[in-house]
Amino acid sequence: MIPAAPAATLVVMRDAPGRAPDLLMLERAGNMAFAPGAMVFPGGQVDPGDHVVAADRALTDPLDDLEDAAARVAAIRECIEEVGVAVGFAAAPEEISALRAGLHAGNEFGAMIRARGLRLDLAALTPFARWRPNLRETRVFDARFYIAEAPDDADIVADGGESVRAIWAAADHILAEADRGRIRVIFPTRRNLERLATFAGLADARSHAASFPVQLITPWLEERGGEEWLCIPDGLGYPVTSEPLRTAMRG
Repeated sequence: MIPAAPAATLVVMRDAPGRAPDLLMLERAGNMAFAPGAMVFPGGQVDPGDHVVAADRALTDPLDDLEDAAARVAAIRECIEEVGVAVGFAAAPEEISALRAGLHAGNEFGAMIRARGLRLDLAALTPFARWRPNLRETRVFDARFYIAEAPDDADIVADGGESVRAIWAAADHILAEADRGRIRVIFPTRRNLERLATFAGLADARSHAASFPVQLITPWLEERGGEEWLCIPDGLGYPVTSEPLRTAMRG
């Protein structure tokens, strides 16, 4: 198995009366090593400091699985850093801005939330999926995906570094734009968007996630009719489980 860095991805969902829910997505900068120019969900690598926060009872209620807990902390931290959206705790806009500025300056997330008397609610994040490629990519991540509700009046702003654009859009809209060639989505993102497009709202998504306990997904190559296909297992909640390798965008 190719070595993979632990990572976390946060699917922030905003219900929209009478239509499909909006999802928070970012366009990655074109000069990034991983998924340059692609539309992705907020997220990033799990840092050692995330483990410290996850185990600190003053900062959160620890979960039995500390790897899972650290990934949830990373997802919360990355969402603040990348788009200025706080999930899993309530804070004034100026506090969120200060946290974001501190993260950009390299300050420790745990120290900053402790100094402000904040506490993370890791249960606000619902486990949704876990992907770990085993093909030679630019970078390989063992990424845990979580679903969370968007805070009221979330003001999203891309960081201008790793990400150049932040948008709210329904999953089917993102897929349609990708099919038209207007945006790019990598294989795991597309498969998760197809799954997310089946939900009427956050409650529906959480109910669905509870019906499919998270299993590690490692795509594989399979020859069909003389052509290579990139595949994932059936029975994990995904409506589409394979795509010709020639059309699949990888990281």
